[in-house]
Amino acid sequence: MAHGKRYRSLLEQVDRSKSYSLAAAVQLVKKTSNVKFDASVELHVHLGINPKKADQSVRGTVQLPHGTGKKMKIAVFASGKAADEAKAAGADLVGAEELVKDIKEKGRTDFDIAVATPEMMKKLAPIAKTLGQRGLMPNPKNETVNANPNAAVKELLSGKVAFRSDESGNVHQMIGKVSFDEQKLMANCQAMLDALKKVKPAEAKGTYLINVTLTSSMGPGIRVEPNA
Repeated sequence: MAHGKRYRSLLEQVDRSKSYSLAAAVQLVKKTSNVKFDASVELHVHLGINPKKADQSVRGTVQLPHGTGKKMKIAVFASGKAADEAKAAGADLVGAEELVKDIKEKGRTDFDIAVATPEMMKKLAPIAKTLGQRGLMPNPKNETVNANPNAAVKELLSGKVAFRSDESGNVHQMIGKVSFDEQKLMANCQAMLDALKKVKPAEAKGTYLINVTLTSSMGPGIRVEPNA
């Protein structure tokens, strides 16, 4: 891929032959972001797993201590008291059958994540394909199927994120914004790395964190020492 003059000048500031300490990598990520907007900071990790084997799939959740800096738009499928509490907690869309109907008829998926109470799951059947195609289907494995959606919404708004490995054995996660100070970015990055280590599949052998990279939106990738 051909890169412009701006990107090439930023790349010259990065020693691509070395892996940086987490502190040095965070400093460099901030230094090499010169776009006019508050760029996202992303962590990309290549894992030593066989993604073709189901027992080596990696997924989990982590509470980033300082959030991602992105305002999450949350939909909650619930009724009664649970719906009222979810709305009070800050959910943007709350409803039961009427919300399912709205999504089915209009294809509405203008939200970032969906939470559902267990009893609502069977009622999502008419929109399961729509939600699934967009990665929005509530799932017990990432704790978005929750009998207490009020608590789930609060956790999501305070920085809880779900992650999973892709078909190439990589995990990609936004961990903050360039405007965050270095300590906050380091804390978020370390929390994410610790969470990945905790869910290492027992079947995965050899080096687990093969390659760890930090980057900003439209910025160069910076390799981080895997054991940071």
